[in-house]
Amino acid sequence: MTVSNFPKPFEKFEIQAYYKKPKDIREMKKTHVSFTGSPQKHPYDPNRVVLIADPYSTNTTYYEFVKDDITYVEEQPSLVNLEGDSILMAKVWVKKRSIAVRSSAFIVDDTVGG
Repeated sequence: MTVSNFPKPFEKFEIQAYYKKPKDIREMKKTHVSFTGSPQKHPYDPNRVVLIADPYSTNTTYYEFVKDDITYVEEQPSLVNLEGDSILMAKVWVKKRSIAVRSSAFIVDDTVGG
């Protein structure tokens, strides 16, 4: 029996390289922190990047960074869902001590059962 909705091969997306690859990632870990997710354009500020940590999850975290605080971007394997749709994933290296925003969606409800 053939499973028709199994993840299919996807077209490779290239990350537009604005940043020079560091000589030694180990040295970069002293001055930067890496975050992995799906990079997206910010909805209204072209100087910011939104990174969706787990784009296919129903409970995910979103990060927002200033572009100038990002030093290097590494392409990661893309995620493919059961319908065959793929999402670009990347590891983003951000300067330590930068100001960023972390948010997560939640449902507003009483915390006491009842």
